[in-house]
Amino acid sequence: MSTNRFLRVQAVRMLLVAATFCTLLVVTGESVLAHGEDISETSPSQSSASNPSNLASPAAAGLQAACWALTVPYGAAKMAYAIGGGIVGGFAWAITGGDMEVAKSIWFPSMTGDYIVQPQHLTGEKHLYFVGVSPEGPLS
Repeated sequence: MSTNRFLRVQAVRMLLVAATFCTLLVVTGESVLAHGEDISETSPSQSSASNPSNLASPAAAGLQAACWALTVPYGAAKMAYAIGGGIVGGFAWAITGGDMEVAKSIWFPSMTGDYIVQPQHLTGEKHLYFVGVSPEGPLS
């Protein structure tokens, strides 16, 4: 009896993991579409099967799948880098006696940049920036 119960519990766990994975796949795929710049600008009359902006084409589906698959590890690495930059920037601010310029010179590059891979990054229409730049430009 205990073996049957164990197998049922394992089956329920696997179903929950599969349902969670599918939900994340759908949610992440839609968020990548929401961040696309020129996807909504293409009218149905202008789209073709060879154009990756056509959401119904197999090329667009493959591009979205590739974006999702690349965003998972890339986003995790970017988040780790940003969190590390936030911590190091906080330490730099404290060590320099509250000098915000020193802290910002660490925070801006680590916390800005791209957090998700978009279809435009894969097609070469946009650059993918792991390290961001300061809005004021380079410090002198």
